[in-house]
Amino acid sequence: MKSAVVRKFATLTLAALALSPLCRAQSNIAGDWQGKLNGGGAEFRVALHITVAKDGSLTTTLDNIDQGIFAIPVKSTTLNGSHVTLTVDDDITANGETIHVKGLFDGTIDKDATELKGTWTQIEPEQPPAELDLKHLPAQAAAKPAVPSDIDGTWIGMLDAGATKLHLVLKITNSPDGLTASLQSPDQSPAWLPASSVTRSNNSLTVEFKPIGAVYTAKIGANLNSIDGTFTQGGIPLPLVVKRATDQAEAEFVSPKATVKPTDIDGMWLGMLNAGAIKIRLVLKIVNGPDGLGASLQSPDQGPQWIPVTSVARNAGSLTFEIKSLGVVYDGKIGADMNSIDGTFTQGGRPLPLLLKRVKDQAELETRHPQNTVKPYPYREEDVTYANKAAGNTLAGTLTVPPGKGPFPAVLLISGSGPNDRDETVFGHKPFLILADFLTRKGIVVLRTDKRGIGKSTGDLAKATTADFATDAEAGVAYLKSRPEADPRRIGLIGHSEGGTIAPMVAAGDPGVRFIVLMAGPGVPGDQSIVEQGRLLEEAAGATREKAAQDADKQRELFALVEKEKDGAVLDKELRANLAGRVPDAQMDAAIQQLTSPWMRYTLTYDPATALRKVACPVLALNGEKDLQVSSAQNLPAIRKALEEGGNKHAEIDELPGLNHLFQTAKTGSPTEYAQNEETIAPVVLDKIAGWILTQ
Repeated sequence: MKSAVVRKFATLTLAALALSPLCRAQSNIAGDWQGKLNGGGAEFRVALHITVAKDGSLTTTLDNIDQGIFAIPVKSTTLNGSHVTLTVDDDITANGETIHVKGLFDGTIDKDATELKGTWTQIEPEQPPAELDLKHLPAQAAAKPAVPSDIDGTWIGMLDAGATKLHLVLKITNSPDGLTASLQSPDQSPAWLPASSVTRSNNSLTVEFKPIGAVYTAKIGANLNSIDGTFTQGGIPLPLVVKRATDQAEAEFVSPKATVKPTDIDGMWLGMLNAGAIKIRLVLKIVNGPDGLGASLQSPDQGPQWIPVTSVARNAGSLTFEIKSLGVVYDGKIGADMNSIDGTFTQGGRPLPLLLKRVKDQAELETRHPQNTVKPYPYREEDVTYANKAAGNTLAGTLTVPPGKGPFPAVLLISGSGPNDRDETVFGHKPFLILADFLTRKGIVVLRTDKRGIGKSTGDLAKATTADFATDAEAGVAYLKSRPEADPRRIGLIGHSEGGTIAPMVAAGDPGVRFIVLMAGPGVPGDQSIVEQGRLLEEAAGATREKAAQDADKQRELFALVEKEKDGAVLDKELRANLAGRVPDAQMDAAIQQLTSPWMRYTLTYDPATALRKVACPVLALNGEKDLQVSSAQNLPAIRKALEEGGNKHAEIDELPGLNHLFQTAKTGSPTEYAQNEETIAPVVLDKIAGWILTQ
């Protein structure tokens, strides 16, 4: 986790601090501007203040609202017609750290001087480009420092992950728009990560950090000197108590962390773990701290989460690190040129060679996604919200509307399992963004939303089942029916993975749904599809058929326990006995929590055929031939059978050769290929879906 924090801090905080305001010779440019910088998956609010001297020269300052930093000076601005260029080349001091920032903003101002859009490119320290969108505010409307709340200040705590203990610092600041916060991991870096959202209700506090997939849910102490709660990242909850820090305590605790001199092996190291049929990239982040070397490991092909290293030791030219929770040990030799570490990665008693090479260019860690969309779009894009009154939550999403006179066919996109945002972001890909863009360009209105409890949508994801998500989808259909751009006679659903279970549930109960598209939708109960998924993935990872079959039998036994036993205490005891020796002690609680969650209990027993038999509208069911998560061989026949039993004469069911669960062109279908694949969705799939919808 701590390297994830460091990575995001280093990238995002500098980008936010380095932005500069626009200037224009005309006096109507003077005043306050406010907008958002979008970079690295996070948004940062900035305010600009421009004054014009008698000689026409401009003086501008920048406020970083989310971090409570105000009056940052700007060096220079030029305007040529509507083209605005801003340059920054200065030292900026923030959070006790002085950073030299050099960069360029290139943008365009509208004719009324009400909006400025462009791209900030940071040259030093080098960071990925970030989009900036600013609006001219009426006089006195720009954000000014707000009166501090009773929890404003710095809070310090220790995140205890068993063998690994990590200091965290939470800084809370009130603003005109409400509470804001930033997080620091001083054991690794002095940089700060702004919170995506901060919500307070009486003595309850929730702080979300979307770039690192973390949420802190806590209770504020009656004396306002402690906050006691749970820090959850990657589905793993850990207790975290933070206590209010005095100015002196903050200076003593935080400042020394920023002065530790890096070693000659500090930095990012990238290697490929070759396990035969599976090749997985590993990234090792090494940072020197006050107590010596620290490190974290990431498998970017499996997910964005970083795993803290339990211990790391260097002895002359040798480097060893251990991750006890995963049973991992790495022994390597540092190259004489300090650019490589050659060693052996051992997990579960299985040694594999692993050569790590120093990352010199951040681009080495990124995979190209040529299908990513580029603004401006040739259609209208609108952020929308609507209520699921039955559940008491609000869904937030994006509606895209084709140009021209409507109404148009319209679809709601329904994502798969997990904490998905409106783009269904996974392994660096944004499948729903690509799909929505393609369909809208073809003349189809598209609505896509953050899942309940994710992004800007409210609700409790942890307690929700597939049936609950179906009510969210029903609310989405109702919203589309209320939009004049959507043809009420041509509203449909597109569901991916679990969304392919939800779409028939909604269509079965609403004749207003005129068609559905199932992308890798299950056709059998979860206790069958999940077991088959595990078997296929294990074989793809190199296990023999016999070993994979044995493990599948064990998983069936495990699921049978969950389905049969209703007493929570008894089930907990039985699961621990069943998993003993198979799951590390450090992961046991998280494994049981996952197995006994409301979502899992519902999914294991729900049969998709129940709803499929009741679907009367046209159905397009697609599955990749190399899908190892929802097997086409297991699920497409079951979908066909259920539709035929219900008398549906308008179904098209296709297995698409060479495609995986994300509908990428794949070699093996293994999830380890997802991130490495430059393709997000195969063009044949996009064409198939759009063409089919337009004929309905």
